[in-house]
Amino acid sequence: MTGAAPQARPPLRIVLCDDERMVRTALRVILEAEADLEVVGEAATGAEAVPLVRSLAPDVVLMDVRMPEIDGIRATEQILATMAGPPRILVVTTFENDAHVYDALRAGAAGFLLKRADPDELIGAVRLVARGDSLLFPAAVRSLAAAHAAATAPATAPWIARLTDREADVLRLMATGLSNHEVSERLGVGQQTVKTHVASVLTKTGSRDRTQAVIAAYEGGFIMKKG
Repeated sequence: MTGAAPQARPPLRIVLCDDERMVRTALRVILEAEADLEVVGEAATGAEAVPLVRSLAPDVVLMDVRMPEIDGIRATEQILATMAGPPRILVVTTFENDAHVYDALRAGAAGFLLKRADPDELIGAVRLVARGDSLLFPAAVRSLAAAHAAATAPATAPWIARLTDREADVLRLMATGLSNHEVSERLGVGQQTVKTHVASVLTKTGSRDRTQAVIAAYEGGFIMKKG
């Protein structure tokens, strides 16, 4: 007598937020062609997005940064501030060097994706952020962070001195866009060890997640000074 077959995982639930209907339709068609992805709602403005996401509690939100009424940055802030278990928010944008993208990352978005990305990149990005990784493009983030640092002239963050050597190594690799698995392979340590170091880095940098830690690394002078 054989045991019961393992139950399939439920599909990842996704909400689309973009003021262009054609963009939302294209995204829906691409995503719903995958058995493990399901679009459960759409919003055309940030004002619509916030209550919709609260009511549906999706796993991932694809958020345009430039929308009427409330933009994607404010919508991201409101969603993350008012939900106990908020979704992962992936910014979808036209221009990677847009300062609004950086503001969205600072607000708590898990990463960003260009609208010209091909379907496989879109699908991979949704799955990536859903499992807790960040979707960052190091060159673009470095450029945006440098511009922000030039405008604000930040001092070197005090948390840098509290990092262990291995935590510093992990943060540098995180800032290059590597996943936990890739960091473990690069350093020759187990993934659980990497997760422990990442958790410590988040605590010491006062960050919600990996993306926030990478932003802190750039803004605090860690990457510019030690990278």
